[in-house]
Amino acid sequence: MDEFIQGFWNFAQHYWWLIFPIMGMAGGAAKAWERSSKRRHERRLETLRMKAQLKTAEIEARALTQQARRRGPSVVDTTASVAPNDLVARLFAEHDEITARWLDYELDVAKLIAFPAMSDGRQPLTAAFLRAKKTADALRPASADAKVSEQQVTEYLQAVGDYAVAFEIAEKDARRLRDSTFTEPERKRLDRAQQLLKVAVDESATQAERNVAYKRVREELDGLILLSDDAVTVLEKQVAREISAPAAPSVSEPTAAESAAAEPAAPEPERIRLPRRDEQS
Repeated sequence: MDEFIQGFWNFAQHYWWLIFPIMGMAGGAAKAWERSSKRRHERRLETLRMKAQLKTAEIEARALTQQARRRGPSVVDTTASVAPNDLVARLFAEHDEITARWLDYELDVAKLIAFPAMSDGRQPLTAAFLRAKKTADALRPASADAKVSEQQVTEYLQAVGDYAVAFEIAEKDARRLRDSTFTEPERKRLDRAQQLLKVAVDESATQAERNVAYKRVREELDGLILLSDDAVTVLEKQVAREISAPAAPSVSEPTAAESAAAEPAAPEPERIRLPRRDEQS
């Protein structure tokens, strides 16, 4: 081992100048990797555009199929267009399904902690999804029976297709990123918040324990993840729900008024108003 180390230092002493071409080679490799990443990103964007077009065609094809089933066997007129109300009803179902999947993240604090990118509008793919949602919501007719032009149906069809694809891409990216965009101290805070959240919604914990855990969850997430008012409301209801306890044997059942007088109602968790992350910067 000593001879190997001595030989290495002798080599380094005589051929120290090799470090410059080696650094140049390393820099070239880094640039090649960057170009390759850029090409992969461009191919991914092209794939997204193709997926959006396919999704739009898929939605329209489903509407055509359902319409044909209702009509029964008949001579098919390939030049006929889809009945607007049939297509709009199908688009409503697709639109609502995507929104429900998004709300599953938006209102579930545990999911927001696990996949914070889904609520971070600074992430490019999340921002693209939110823009697609805004467009689809704006183009949505008042009802499935509303009178709409063919142009309006076409625009809404394209918007729902883009909305569906944008959500799928944002979701995959959020699940890939997880908490990698946070620093090590921030990741530790997220881990603590996740553990405290389990106590806050644990039915076996006392109300006082749940309230304390809830307050600490909000403190740990302060400046890291912005919880919507709806998410806070859902969480507070989970924290404040009654703790189920086995009924004790008794000769007579107390009245509701007696029970209310004997046991005070469980206090609701204190609502904590925390500054938005963009307000702190």
